[in-house]
Amino acid sequence: MASISSYVSKSGQRKYKFQLYGGINPQTGKVTHLTRSGFKSKKEATLEASRLELQISQGGIKKENNITFNEVYNQWYESYINTVRESTYARTRGMFNNHILPEFGNKRIRTIQINEIQHAVNKWFDIAPNNFKKWFNYTTNVFSYAIKERYINDNPCNLVNIPKKQVDFGDKPDNFWDKDQLKTFFDNIDSEKDVEKYTLFRILAFCGLRRGECLALTWDDINFEEKTMRINKTLTQGIKGKQIIQAPKTRKGRRTIILDNLTITSIKKWNLEQKKRLLMLGLSSFKKSQLIFSTRNNTHRSLNTPAKWLNKIIKTTSLPKITIHGFRHTHASALFASGATIKEVQERLGHEDVKTTLDIYTHVTKDQNEEAVNKLINYLNF
Repeated sequence: MASISSYVSKSGQRKYKFQLYGGINPQTGKVTHLTRSGFKSKKEATLEASRLELQISQGGIKKENNITFNEVYNQWYESYINTVRESTYARTRGMFNNHILPEFGNKRIRTIQINEIQHAVNKWFDIAPNNFKKWFNYTTNVFSYAIKERYINDNPCNLVNIPKKQVDFGDKPDNFWDKDQLKTFFDNIDSEKDVEKYTLFRILAFCGLRRGECLALTWDDINFEEKTMRINKTLTQGIKGKQIIQAPKTRKGRRTIILDNLTITSIKKWNLEQKKRLLMLGLSSFKKSQLIFSTRNNTHRSLNTPAKWLNKIIKTTSLPKITIHGFRHTHASALFASGATIKEVQERLGHEDVKTTLDIYTHVTKDQNEEAVNKLINYLNF
């Protein structure tokens, strides 16, 4: 039997509340009591108490019946972060906060209908046709977790129609430069005044490093005698956009590559120049873990810095625009053009699977295309 009483709220209004026996907690074996408040009248409190008493008599109040999508997401995310790197779960949290939770977060997960998910997927496709599948897949994962926890019986995402991006006509701009374009780019950097910029882009173009790998380099990664560079870490973003150092994504990502003489010369020149600059700022540069590319405070440069430098230089030329990752494509293209094998390119770029090398770097130079046609004509010969 519920115990109903009145009280005065903070606003000075008379309200009613009740407390009733909630049964035995199956995990602890202890008696539980339910309390509800905020009712405008004794009758309203009595009706609610009666409803709850009936529900308890029929098997008890199950919290999972009312659990929200956001609550299930938090449970799923708690286990998810132990399966991926910080940079990955940081990006995932951003996807949920910006796109998924605004659609479903405050809804009871058992009440979410197929048409609601379809509406969200259609909306995501309109605003981000290249990314919406990731958001949908993560949404599906939360529903799958809810099934494991027996909050729901079926995954409504399985019945959603996935929109397909139509292929645009015309040629897709290449995200790489040929030999002449690359030379033009370096001709527009003063290797004496802008030693750091020149060295950074030299490493990107002639070593094929990813942006994060390049910015994470320390001087103990360079062996000047053997002319090698060791890649064993990467700069990326963690929680709340904070820049962090992580291990390479795959085992093949840890690699040692051979450097050409001109790249070694450029690196040596920057080494001496950096020591002078840091000394003038009262900072030591002699520790083994000294960053090759650093700020005035001797911290990691921003991940956006190389792109800012690149775009500023491109504006002074007639070169087609490429991204920082385009230097990695350029490096691969140059390797293929020079006669390197697929396996050699895979090892130098640190791809775990040779299929990645084949899928991403299928483009070849114009000279190779012409050579292929000449070989065909010579073979057919009619």
